[in-house]
Amino acid sequence: MKISTLIIDDEPLARQMIERLLLPRTSFEIIGQCGTGRAAIDLINLHKPDLIFLDIKLKDMTGFDVLEAISIHAPMVIFATAFDSFSLKAYDYFAFDYLLKPFNEDRFYKSINKVLETFKSKDSDFLQHKMQSLLAYIQTKEQKPIASKKTIPIPLKNKTVFIEPHQIIYITASNSYIEIFTKEDKYLLRHSMSNILLDLEDGLFSRIHRSTIINVSFIKELIHSSFGEIDVRMKDLKQFRISRGYKKAFLIKIGVRK
Repeated sequence: MKISTLIIDDEPLARQMIERLLLPRTSFEIIGQCGTGRAAIDLINLHKPDLIFLDIKLKDMTGFDVLEAISIHAPMVIFATAFDSFSLKAYDYFAFDYLLKPFNEDRFYKSINKVLETFKSKDSDFLQHKMQSLLAYIQTKEQKPIASKKTIPIPLKNKTVFIEPHQIIYITASNSYIEIFTKEDKYLLRHSMSNILLDLEDGLFSRIHRSTIINVSFIKELIHSSFGEIDVRMKDLKQFRISRGYKKAFLIKIGVRK
């Protein structure tokens, strides 16, 4: 049985290189490739691949956004990255494997040999645990941005407006865009949820869902259900569900003990 494989990278040359190196290995079957996060989510949900080569920084979102958005259990992932920061330590500990660009043939084949050995051992539970641990680690990093900007530029038709982060009540995802809500206005910006967090003030904002970021100073109350679910109601009475993956970090951030 062949290992069904998707190649996801916004650089055509990178996709071609992976395809060229993988084709001689008959244990693998390339079932698709794409260059955007949105297309990646659709392909993964449709084909349910065994393995994906995933670029971390796509044009419309990050590779982590893709993994959070898919509706199936995350397949085996080999990350492709040009990063040399904290991420690499995280991949060493949590991820199945990563390829640091530009990678050579020896490094590539070492990675796919590792894939073959893992599939023979059928240790899928271990892989799922590692992937969930990595996503939880990345979520924690997102909650603590390294730096923040004083204002966020929003391009409009013939001008650019600048919003101070403390004016923002909440942010929601809308396809390849985000919607930024203040007391007075709503702004549409082509940006990812992960990247906008880098522009927000540490300690003031919390991501409570893959599609929702809130300003904790605008929280009115928490609403608890009998099934352990929690909604947050903002001061403008807008209500959001806190997803399970973000709940623990959010409650710690606002000082609520469960």
